[in-house]
Amino acid sequence: MKKSVVIDYLPGSVWRYRTGWAIVAVDVIRATTTAVTAAASGRRCFPVPTIEAAQMLAQELPNPLLAGESSGEMPVGFEMDNSPAQLARRTDTHRPLVLVSSSGTKLIHKAAGCDAIYLACFRNHSVLAIYLAEHHSNVAIIGAGSQGEFREEDQICCAWIAASLMQKRYLPENPFTATVASRWQYAPPKACLCSRSVDFLMRTGRLRDLDFILGHVDDVRSVFAVRDGEVCVIPETPGLALPSLSIHAGRPATSVVPEA
Repeated sequence: MKKSVVIDYLPGSVWRYRTGWAIVAVDVIRATTTAVTAAASGRRCFPVPTIEAAQMLAQELPNPLLAGESSGEMPVGFEMDNSPAQLARRTDTHRPLVLVSSSGTKLIHKAAGCDAIYLACFRNHSVLAIYLAEHHSNVAIIGAGSQGEFREEDQICCAWIAASLMQKRYLPENPFTATVASRWQYAPPKACLCSRSVDFLMRTGRLRDLDFILGHVDDVRSVFAVRDGEVCVIPETPGLALPSLSIHAGRPATSVVPEA
């Protein structure tokens, strides 16, 4: 049976892969990193597409934590930003997270109804690639994009996963997939520092999120799927051969947060 992998971007591209494809949503800066960080800590996580959807869902949950951003700003009435670094420091993991973002959670919402939906970021790319190869013949890896752009951090994460699948005899669905995978498959995490997303984090004083993202690579060993609007943890599978360390992880990233 032919096995295929495709790289695409922007929420509007999801319709191409409605049937017969496993969808991998990628928004490294920052939605999928935040969602994976939440679920990895044992916190329930609900990605939603809009502020209004977040507020409505919050009414149905016990003591929810509203988090996110819209056009780069934390919405009025929300408790925290779309920030994996802030979330990782919180101890109230019993509170369900309702997460909204400008692009990433919209992508996840658009994928509702597809055969399978997974979340990817730098933290879990290797284990996810191995799991996908074991369970799906057709994989669509979709970057969330921002302002119509396929940002470098998402291209890198998409390329890492696609290249891993191609090494397992998956065929690139089109030349664009082959080009992105070839360009970025060996890129280190810091190759994303040229991204406009990184520039946004720097300009707006969100350097701790950048530091968190660059410092947490392949440190999560579970797979994260989205089912009925909630992020679900698929535990490590017994006997699944996992690499001891991703070639992209290396040493912990040097902090980009200035000293106080």
